[in-house]
Amino acid sequence: MTAPGHGRWRWTITAAFGLGGITISAWGPRLPAIKASLGIDTATIGLLLAGVTVGAILGLLASTPVLHAFGGRRAVTGALLLIAAALAVMGVALLLTSVPLLAVAFVITGFGIGTLDVLINVEGAAVERIVGRTLMPMMHAAWSIGVAVGSGIGAACAALGIAPAGQILAEAVLIAVAALAMATGIPAGQHAPDEQPSQDRAAKLRHWLRGWLDWRLLLIGVVMLGVELGEGTAGNWLSLAARTGKGQTAAVAALFVTAFAAGEALTRIFGGPIVDRLGRVRTIRVTTALGAVGMVLFIEAGNRWIVLAGVLLWAAGVSMGFPLGMSAAAESGPDPAARVSVVASIGYFANLAGPPAIGLLAQSVGLLSSLWLLVALFGAAFAAAGSFRPARPSPETPSA
Repeated sequence: MTAPGHGRWRWTITAAFGLGGITISAWGPRLPAIKASLGIDTATIGLLLAGVTVGAILGLLASTPVLHAFGGRRAVTGALLLIAAALAVMGVALLLTSVPLLAVAFVITGFGIGTLDVLINVEGAAVERIVGRTLMPMMHAAWSIGVAVGSGIGAACAALGIAPAGQILAEAVLIAVAALAMATGIPAGQHAPDEQPSQDRAAKLRHWLRGWLDWRLLLIGVVMLGVELGEGTAGNWLSLAARTGKGQTAAVAALFVTAFAAGEALTRIFGGPIVDRLGRVRTIRVTTALGAVGMVLFIEAGNRWIVLAGVLLWAAGVSMGFPLGMSAAAESGPDPAARVSVVASIGYFANLAGPPAIGLLAQSVGLLSSLWLLVALFGAAFAAAGSFRPARPSPETPSA
C-alpha cells in the first residue's frame, strides 16, 4: 500500500514530533536553577513562559503562509532550525544572565514550536491519506515520548550539576543536526511552494479566515476544546487535586501524574489499529465517554485504586481527540494547513487558557467540584464527534 520512500517520510515526521516534544520540555525541569542563576522571582518566570504562549499562537497563524511559500520539506526543516537557533540564544542569554534576551528567545522558541506543530500535522495527515492507515495517534505518542525524554535529560543534567545553559546549547546543536539529517525524508514535491499570483495568496488568507465560520471545523474545535482542556488541567491540577482533595501523599500524587502521562502515551501508541477498525467517530465517542466516567470516578471515589482507575480513564479520554482532530481537519476541505491551523488554535487556546479558568472556578466551588466542568466538556465532545467523519469514507477507514 505504500510506495518506496513513504515509510521514510512517515518516520521522518514521527521523529519531528519527537523533537518537538523534546524542545518543549527543555527548560521546564531547569526552571529552579534558571530562577536562581538570574535572581528573578516567580512572577518574572511566569512572564517569560507567557512569551512561549504568545510565540506559539503567532506561529500557528504564520504556519499556512510559511507552508505555501517554502513547501513541506523546507518549511519543516526551517521550523526545526529556527527552534534550534532560539534555544542557542536562550543558552547564550543564560550565560550572559540577560533576562531581556532570554524573553526574546522564549518568544522565538514558541513561534517555532507553534509553526512546527501545524506543519508536522499537515504532513502526518498527508502520509495517512497515502498509506491508508491511521498513523496520527502514533505520531502524537512520539511527541509525548519526546516530552518524557526531554524532561529526563533535564533531570539528569540537574543531578549531574550541568548548568542549564550548557544543556540547552547542547540540545540546540542536536536538534539542528537532526533537522538537517532528516530533511530529505520529506518528499520534495510535497506541499510545493506557492507560485500563484499574490492575489491568490490573498484569497487563501480569506479562505483561512472563513475557516473560523466553517461549522464542521468549529465542531471539530468543540472536541479539541474538551480534550485539550482535560489534558491541560491534568498537567496543572491533577497532583494538587490528588494531594488536597483526595488526601494522598505528595509521592502518590506525583505517581498519579506519571500514570496519566503513561496512559495517554500508551493509548496513542496502540490506538491506530483501533481507529482503523472502529472509525474516527466511534473512537472519539468511546474515548470521551471513558474520559467522562474517569472524571466522575476521580471526583467522587475515595479509594486510592479507584481514583487511579479514574486517572487512567481520564488519560484515555484526552488521548485521541487532538491527533484525530488534526486528521479530520486536514481532509475536511481545500488548503489543509489553513484548516489545521484553525483547529490547532482552538486546541492550543484550551490547553493554555483552560487551566487558569479551572483555577478561577476552583476559588468559588473548590478544586474537585470545578472538575465537573470537564465532565460537561467531555459530553460536548461526545456529541460533536460526528464532525470527525471522513469526507470520503473508504473500506479501510469506516466513518462510524
